[in-house]
Amino acid sequence: MKIFRVLVINPGSTSTKIAVYDNEKSIFLKNIKHSNEDLEPFNTVAAQYEFRKEVILNELIQADIDIERIDGIIGRGGLVKPIESGVYAVNEALKHDLRVGILGEHASNLGGLIADDIANSLPHAKAFIADPVVVDELEDVARVTGCPSMPRRSIFHALNQKAVGRLFARTRGFVYEELNLIVAHMGGGISIGAHKEGKVVDVNNALSGYGPFSPERAGTLPTGALIDACFSGEKTHEEMNKLVNGNGGLVAHLGTNQAYEVEKRIKAGDKHAELVLSAMCYQIAKAIGGCAAVLKGKVNGIILTGGIAHDDFVIKYIKERVDFIAPVAVYPGEDEMTALMQNGLSALREEVECRVYE
Repeated sequence: MKIFRVLVINPGSTSTKIAVYDNEKSIFLKNIKHSNEDLEPFNTVAAQYEFRKEVILNELIQADIDIERIDGIIGRGGLVKPIESGVYAVNEALKHDLRVGILGEHASNLGGLIADDIANSLPHAKAFIADPVVVDELEDVARVTGCPSMPRRSIFHALNQKAVGRLFARTRGFVYEELNLIVAHMGGGISIGAHKEGKVVDVNNALSGYGPFSPERAGTLPTGALIDACFSGEKTHEEMNKLVNGNGGLVAHLGTNQAYEVEKRIKAGDKHAELVLSAMCYQIAKAIGGCAAVLKGKVNGIILTGGIAHDDFVIKYIKERVDFIAPVAVYPGEDEMTALMQNGLSALREEVECRVYE
């Protein structure tokens, strides 16, 4: 079997994770932390581009990785235009939208740009992104709200949801496209998707929209109360945004974004902490039930994933309320590096056809 060498680049707000694989075998993995002092000189995320690229190259050199042998480089997809799930070869249109941040500024926008730049310096390397958070496969009926100017938008943990969906299918002798699944990704944000034969036909906007509240996000709020808060004069536009994305959820109630810390408080007898975490789990279970309705009750499996899937309290609470719908599988954590590698290998092996971003 031909050995393909793949470099994976996953930029986060204060770190850049990189990994090198020879086929599925990991030969190098590094989580590069960026201090406030490192990032302070840059006014925007886009301005960090050269800095982050050089840090990556230096780490590869220090690890004696022969970059000339790299066949493919895959970066975490950023906030581009809504697109279908899949692997995308980096092209000029994609690079333009990553640079300008067409749907917003985020460190993940740098993934495809750095991948392309490094690939262009190598003899035969190709650059890709895969399953960014803006993957949009919603059915039309799922987009409509009571305000025509405010349609529902698909922003969710597409990379991990798709990866665990494929893993669930593969370990049971099926292919992902044959199954109806409900996947709940539970991390700093929470997204619950209805996967209908390979497409996420309904999912909540996990960034700053609706759905269950999460460790850092407020989720669905009473509309009237939210309007009153916006016009009360007590908070600025920026402060209101922070209220729903960053300072909401567990942070607002309990002053922490760590579910395991809340679970420790519960074990120590904190009844308020138990109520708040129960409420978050209750909302997750309700959203899973809603996805079951989307799939007309024909559900092959429910998958609980993300960092919070390590917490026994959370898993037990949700299972008790949804396992009547379908068997529940738990895949704790979020292995984005492996998911990106698998997508890159599939493209290099021509097991999937690369999509064209337009």
